[in-house]
Amino acid sequence: MKKMRPYDQQGVDEITRKLPQRVQWLSWLAKQGSYIARRSNDTVNRTLISWLMPKVPASDTPDRGVYAKDAVIDSVTGVWVRLYVPVPEDNESEELPVVVYFHGGGFCVLSAADKNYDVFCRQLAKRRRAAVVSVEYRLAPEHKFPAAYDDCFAALTWLASSEGEIFLPRNADLSRCFLMGDSAGGNIVHHVGCRVAEGTQDLGLLRIVGHVLIQPYFGGEERTASEIKLTKVPLVTLETSDWFWRAFLPLGASRDHPAANVMGVNSHDISAVKLPPSLVVIGGLDILRDWQQRYFEYLQMMGKEAELLFYENAIHAFHLMPYPLSSHFIQDLSVFMDRL
Repeated sequence: MKKMRPYDQQGVDEITRKLPQRVQWLSWLAKQGSYIARRSNDTVNRTLISWLMPKVPASDTPDRGVYAKDAVIDSVTGVWVRLYVPVPEDNESEELPVVVYFHGGGFCVLSAADKNYDVFCRQLAKRRRAAVVSVEYRLAPEHKFPAAYDDCFAALTWLASSEGEIFLPRNADLSRCFLMGDSAGGNIVHHVGCRVAEGTQDLGLLRIVGHVLIQPYFGGEERTASEIKLTKVPLVTLETSDWFWRAFLPLGASRDHPAANVMGVNSHDISAVKLPPSLVVIGGLDILRDWQQRYFEYLQMMGKEAELLFYENAIHAFHLMPYPLSSHFIQDLSVFMDRL
């Protein structure tokens, strides 16, 4: 797997200009959408977000070689999950690993039903041969910390229940389960993964064998070099990142709150927590890359097994974009999963 290269500011603009035009356009559109959907009173215009980011329904009819279906896991909170199952291949009898996926969006926007996430989860289910469960958790600022963590942990407990057993395909192997997420979803992987590893609740046959954090959303009061210098990269800006933290964290909390700065002095000591192996994915054109690299180094310092996957030309959320790097990532991801 590729390793992190030295920070190179001079080449950023040139690499950005060489991105496919469609990727540049989609990134610009998403960035502008995040601006105009945020109201001056620190709320989000959900109606506008739904119009800008169309959702797609699940369907029992195979689409791109994958079945999909939804299930509400909590009628009170409204949390639901979408399951993706690949159409069986000839003579296929092998059990499918289970991937529980947490979407990104700064804890404030996006959905498991968004078209880009639906496409990615279908690709993952088909190409990796896995049962993928994508979680629709509650969003901030309407539902601040720790709602997203609680909802995603609740999804795991539901999957481990009799209802979850009926929902999953018969050949789904809950004893080989991966937690995976991008951006805010990567942050959720860490916090929910730690809660699972601490063993405070019996999850029956469900066993987490690996964490995959795709450009995880971490932060702190300190400004890193990538936050300061990568001002022209696509999609994520420092102003947007700060706004999302204010919307999600408790009122009055700084970005050194343990939800954001998991490596800070206020964070929970994980040295004794038996975490499974982690894959940390970083993009060279992501303002959050320095925090992500610190997280990788933090895992190693805590004695955890961790691998780093670095793509020099990757923008934030690159795996959801229509260019070859997205396909290459699934190949690299499969290599990691196959070893566990």
